[in-house]
Amino acid sequence: MIPEYIKYLLLSASLFLGGKTEENPLPEPLYAPDSTAITLLFAGDIMQHMPQINAAWNKADSAYNYHPCFSYVKPIVSSFDFAIANLEVTLAGKPFTGYPQFSAPDELAVAARDAGFGILVTANNHSCDRGNDGLLRTIDVLDSLGIHRTGTFRDSNDLLMNHPLILTKNDITFALFNYTYGTNGLPFYAPAIVNLIDTTHLISDLTSARSSEVDFVIVYFHWGNEYQSHASPTQIKLAELCRRHGADVVIGSHPHVLQPIVYSPPSDSLPGGHLLVYSLGNYVSNQRDRYRDGGAMISFTLTKTWNKKTVIDPEVHLTWVYTPYEKGVKRYYILPVKQFENYTLMDGSSLAKLRLFAKDSRELLGL
Repeated sequence: MIPEYIKYLLLSASLFLGGKTEENPLPEPLYAPDSTAITLLFAGDIMQHMPQINAAWNKADSAYNYHPCFSYVKPIVSSFDFAIANLEVTLAGKPFTGYPQFSAPDELAVAARDAGFGILVTANNHSCDRGNDGLLRTIDVLDSLGIHRTGTFRDSNDLLMNHPLILTKNDITFALFNYTYGTNGLPFYAPAIVNLIDTTHLISDLTSARSSEVDFVIVYFHWGNEYQSHASPTQIKLAELCRRHGADVVIGSHPHVLQPIVYSPPSDSLPGGHLLVYSLGNYVSNQRDRYRDGGAMISFTLTKTWNKKTVIDPEVHLTWVYTPYEKGVKRYYILPVKQFENYTLMDGSSLAKLRLFAKDSRELLGL
């Protein structure tokens, strides 16, 4: 009978030499993966003002169709492992309404999903626009479409299941939290829940996530001051709190304009790196004023080795909403700026506005 310490020495030698024994089922180091990675993309506010709802109506089919709206960004969105956006409307059913209390057709979520958005966050100041019934119906519709979601919940059991939303691919697991500063003063009633920003709960949530098997923690806030191109003191404090308590990525929405993006690459003092996006602006809306007529998508990669987890390769994808009239009807298309800023077949006025948005955005973000 071979003593245990001899077995240990033999096994260690075999591992060192790259061999494989019955007690070492691992592949030889040459074939063992040294790292894994996943790619993520985040977009800002998906809104639906009444002109957008009217534009989506297809008279011939007697149905709403939002697929054209996403058609030009779909190749980008669908190329990532996970794509996430803020659904800043309810799917509360008829009557469909725009501002100030939104209820959009379910087909909006269908088109977003088909474009590649498999995750929608739902905690924002419009979560309660149609009361508890609208909040709950929105959750039901997203679940029926197979769209992952977090931020609003049916009850405490739903909260436990989806707060945070935990997803895994390529042996990498990330937790996604979603909170809002408020709901425009509109109440929600038990058992329904909207995640409101509370620093005590936030610290507890982050601490709990970090003590679990999660590899990365991402926080998506609905925060800040509308139409302001720079972060508020509250945003800055919350972002720093998240960083101190282990969040790897912090994403923001609500201002309806772009705000600064701060990326800290992996270093000796911050081995995993850190990404902070104060506001991604409007992804799609009927707001046509300067700075509000577009937004950005931010993509990045999460990597994992046996001893390191990092956030790398952030890339900004500017988008602008094009609203041409087709057969007398105003249409809406989310356009990738890089693809269309030299598209001279676009009418001159629209092209000038797209280029102005691009110029403003690049100056703000240092691109």
